[in-house]
Amino acid sequence: MRALLPPGWPRPKGYSNGISARGRLIFTAGIVGWDNDERFTAEDMAGQFRQVLVNTLAVLAQDGAGPEHVVRMTWYVTDRDEYVASLAQIGAAYRELLGRNYPAMAVVEVSRLVEPAARIEIETTAVVPEP
Repeated sequence: MRALLPPGWPRPKGYSNGISARGRLIFTAGIVGWDNDERFTAEDMAGQFRQVLVNTLAVLAQDGAGPEHVVRMTWYVTDRDEYVASLAQIGAAYRELLGRNYPAMAVVEVSRLVEPAARIEIETTAVVPEP
């Protein structure tokens, strides 16, 4: 996997402009921050974000992928202001669970998600190199 950064562009903070990768592709559905019983244990975005990452890594592990294989994430948040206010906690959870892998990302504010209690939903693409 290789981050793509055009000459002269500033280094993005916490994501990559583009990723080049070869291997087996793994795609997740939109994953929300509920537990194994489909209950939200956190009401705030930062708490739900942490659970989204835990859930995402559990799905990826089913086919031998880990955080180092994530190449793309699309985040859907219900409140941009809450997202910005939570960046310190979101960043801490990200570093704890995904480490220093910075995939291509987009964050989109939406009016609501299908799960009424969800504050954030994330779709993820991973690429596992073939031997």
